[in-house]
Amino acid sequence: MELQPQYWHWVVLGMLLIIAELFVPSFTIFWFGLAGLIVGGVLLVAPATTFKWQLFLWALGSGCMTYLWFKLFKPLMADRTKAGISREAILGEIGQVIRAPEEDRRGTVRFTTPLLGAEEWPFICEQKVAAGDRVAVADISGNTLIVTKR
Repeated sequence: MELQPQYWHWVVLGMLLIIAELFVPSFTIFWFGLAGLIVGGVLLVAPATTFKWQLFLWALGSGCMTYLWFKLFKPLMADRTKAGISREAILGEIGQVIRAPEEDRRGTVRFTTPLLGAEEWPFICEQKVAAGDRVAVADISGNTLIVTKR
């Protein structure tokens, strides 16, 4: 007697694996469950698929999705902010002046990557700077950056 699971067996297995991801936070079991749902969908369309092919499709789908997650999608989701990092980590960072300082107010500099949680910072500079100039962080004084012109 040959084992021949129905489409709903794979759907149930897939759902159980996805639910198991809630209790084992590795974000890898999810892909095995998703592959089980895909095999269930294939069986719904092609019910004559043999058990060997079902296992092959499940293993192939699980492997491909896990590979894509770790090599393609996860690196894109990395947190590139520098929030929570000490002030020494931002010394020397380069930003662009978006509003030049005037006698009654400080200027504003924008960074491509947020520094300590913010993209824009008020700054003071001993040299004369204009909007569009590049500046480097030399120090921090309270909530204000002290910068030098690049």
